[in-house]
Amino acid sequence: MSITYLEAIREAQAHALRDDPRVFIYGQDVGAFGGAFKATKNLQKEFPGRVLDSPISEDAMVGMAVGAAIEGMRPIIEMQFADFSIVGFNQIVNQAATLFWRTNVPCPITVRLPFGGTEGGGPFHSQSIEAIYAHYPGLVVLTPATVEDAYSMLLEAVAIDDPVIFCEHKFLYYHLKAEKLPSEALPIGKARIAREGRDLTVVAYSAMVHEALVAAEELSAEGWEIEVVDLRSVKPLDTDTVIASVARTGRLLCVGEAWPWGGVTAEVIARVASEGFGLLDVPPQRLNAKDTPVPYHPNLWMAHRPTARAVAAAARKILRR
Repeated sequence: MSITYLEAIREAQAHALRDDPRVFIYGQDVGAFGGAFKATKNLQKEFPGRVLDSPISEDAMVGMAVGAAIEGMRPIIEMQFADFSIVGFNQIVNQAATLFWRTNVPCPITVRLPFGGTEGGGPFHSQSIEAIYAHYPGLVVLTPATVEDAYSMLLEAVAIDDPVIFCEHKFLYYHLKAEKLPSEALPIGKARIAREGRDLTVVAYSAMVHEALVAAEELSAEGWEIEVVDLRSVKPLDTDTVIASVARTGRLLCVGEAWPWGGVTAEVIARVASEGFGLLDVPPQRLNAKDTPVPYHPNLWMAHRPTARAVAAAARKILRR
């Protein structure tokens, strides 16, 4: 029997609700309907009074969560799509992120963002906005790429005293499966070596980890050994693991589904260039989505986002220098 990425998120929420009476879930249609993607399916029946439907106001949802956290609760907020969280942006970055710094009162809220592209999603339901939130001090930004991390990192997100932006990729909900849930995991802020190699480091996160792994397998047939680093979290960012990998390979390619300007890939390259420049044999490169709104048509969407084929092509250019 296997468990999907989405089911792991549901199980983590059930675990948190079961273990801590301070935890509750709040969001649009999360109750009887089970959420837009069924991440809270049947949880209202199991935990009556603790899985609550909200008004259609992301601003009000996050504001309520901040108030509840001040009073000692640990709310999990579900946004129907990451794109919609911008409506609650003020509450997240000006209230939740600064609360402890201003008042010495922690703000343990977890905001779940179904993010990233899917076929037909278009510009309002497919955005990758992790770098926007990572820009602000006080927020933890997580990007799990595996079923195991979707489960363990969500549990850790609920347990810590900081506000967490939990970026769960919609494309992985049903496409990714594991045999069982983990009993132990790496801590938040620690990257994972998803594949060992000697010729090139590919740094990726979320769904792009899987595109990088497919590309690495393709390149292995050509004699290249690609090391794939899964960041797991983008804030905090595990610079040490990235630089240690670059020390082994001498080459770096950063891959992200978000737009290129001011993104996570730019931050990774900036850190490597400033802290590990002497380790590089060739200039580091990055690969992102096209710098346009996300298109609706499936063929255009596949051309817009980085794919395994695009990752392999970008890697070959670096390897041949």
